[in-house]
Amino acid sequence: MEAMPAADPPRVAFFTDSFHEVNGVALTSRHFDAFARRRGLPFLSVHAGPRTVFTEDGPVWTFELKRGFARVGLDRGLYFDPFLLRHAPAVVAATRLFRPSVIHFTGPGDMGCLAVLTALGVPLAGSWHTNLHEFAAQRLENLLAFLPTPARTVAGKMASAASLAIALSFYKFARVCLAPNPELIALLERGTARPTFLMLRGADSALFHPAKREPGARPFTLGFTGRLQAEKNVRFLATLERSLLDAGYRDYRFLIVGDGGEKAWLQRNLRYAEFPGVLTGEPLARAYANMDVFVFPSRTDTFGNVILEAMASGVPVVVAADGGPKFLVRSGVDGFIAAEDESFAHCVRRLYDDRALRENMSAA
Repeated sequence: MEAMPAADPPRVAFFTDSFHEVNGVALTSRHFDAFARRRGLPFLSVHAGPRTVFTEDGPVWTFELKRGFARVGLDRGLYFDPFLLRHAPAVVAATRLFRPSVIHFTGPGDMGCLAVLTALGVPLAGSWHTNLHEFAAQRLENLLAFLPTPARTVAGKMASAASLAIALSFYKFARVCLAPNPELIALLERGTARPTFLMLRGADSALFHPAKREPGARPFTLGFTGRLQAEKNVRFLATLERSLLDAGYRDYRFLIVGDGGEKAWLQRNLRYAEFPGVLTGEPLARAYANMDVFVFPSRTDTFGNVILEAMASGVPVVVAADGGPKFLVRSGVDGFIAAEDESFAHCVRRLYDDRALRENMSAA
């Protein structure tokens, strides 16, 4: 009996607001691109770059767009260009030539708007990566620090509700949605009435591995990797250090990998801390493996690629009970999920004191 021919792979046009930057969306975007290249899959990646240029590398096409002088800074290295649609004719032409079977956008930014404009009847898929509404609330409350706490809280809630409504309205352009955790699946299904599916991710377990741990004695090392921004709740690291000092602990250090607006504050307010900056590749893998516990106090992250990288490196993790990281941890097995600040500090002290527990969690 003659075998049926294999179905052609889908032709994916991927519009992402972040590709070259240092953040989770950019990392995921680069993994998509690399996967398509390894498998020889038809893939069109549209994202920002240092100059506007179109390239073809076999079935993988890339259209980088330079944002203009009117771009608005959203985060370190991340911008929104209100006039990016000036590239629409060229992008539409390239997309038509590519003949996508689906267009995938990663958010309601300038590239997402360009994706919607370019769709022209092609089915859209929208993936949710960032809780922009929570970022908006937190940053507004920080700007309004001169106001009484109740007033700041009300303003933050109003900003969050408005931002969430706008984001959900944008995702209604998609035929299907993708989300990184069950809570966000429920949010998107309620807010958009679109079917929403779990978008799983992974870590490179060859690069991130316990064998990368360097020999020799070192203080108990509490690690953090990520953008040093307010929404990551990184100032809690100073609270955590005070709890260690108050309990009489001294033989420890923080190893804080990354950069951002909160770095200077952390340098002033942490007594025992090292700041190697942004690391990638083997230096990053060694940094993870040299940690004894990975602490991630963010309450706004939707997933947490760094959680998987730490765990692949054999490092127990302690995460907050809010957001996506809690879905990656088996509490009491390979880390802890802490509902409150004091619980978070207690879990860290427990790992400090119990070497056997650390080793069991590392193996898990």
